Amino acid sequence: MTRKALITGGSGSIGGAIAERLAADGMQVWIHYRSNPDSAQQVADRIIAQGGSASITGFDVSNGEQCQQVLDALLASEDSIDVVVHNAGITADAPFPGMEEKQWKEVIDTSLHGFFHVTRPLIMPMIRQRWGRIVSISSIAALHGNRGQTNYAAAKAGLIGATRSLAKEVASRGICTNVVAPGFVDTGMIRDIPTEVIKEVVPMKRAGSPAEIAAVVAFLCSEDASYITGEVVNVSGGII
Repeated sequence: MTRKALITGGSGSIGGAIAERLAADGMQVWIHYRSNPDSAQQVADRIIAQGGSASITGFDVSNGEQCQQVLDALLASEDSIDVVVHNAGITADAPFPGMEEKQWKEVIDTSLHGFFHVTRPLIMPMIRQRWGRIVSISSIAALHGNRGQTNYAAAKAGLIGATRSLAKEVASRGICTNVVAPGFVDTGMIRDIPTEVIKEVVPMKRAGSPAEIAAVVAFLCSEDASYITGEVVNVSGGII
């Protein structure tokens, strides 16, 4: 049986690596994008070139009505999505006294409300088939905080609370719900952080790679992780 996976934010570095790894593991993947279909298609093309199965789908995870419409149509064609990886997220950093309400709401709307908007339409088919995997990409900022990122840390910490609660609700149905909390990962988000700072903060003296995050996600989405749920896996090179 071929499992089907939806990766939100699949057009980015981490999301793309996750999509490629899950496809390499034999899953049929749906690569989500919000505003960059070309990048999503490039990920899909790489997967297809390697003999995998991939499609793209575009919608705004912060828009509940739009999510419902797109996911209803997806379920009509696929019956169920077996694996959901919540990777969509944005940053809008600012010191809290100067943070605008728009910055606060947009970050939380994407990461946290997006979790609800995407998971809720897809959870019942998982419950009916008594199998599913839900993995949310949080951050070590959710675990220890970070200057200038109260909005981001709040959104990512909310994912942890939601995941742990949902895990208790659906564990008896064979659904495993977990969180991966990356540290510094070699993507555009850390472009402005000097290498010396990363070496000073990270015991392993380097940033992680998207592929290293994808490997952990792939394990949590596999049959081998069938007795792991409600957990937060810190992937930070030893920061925590």
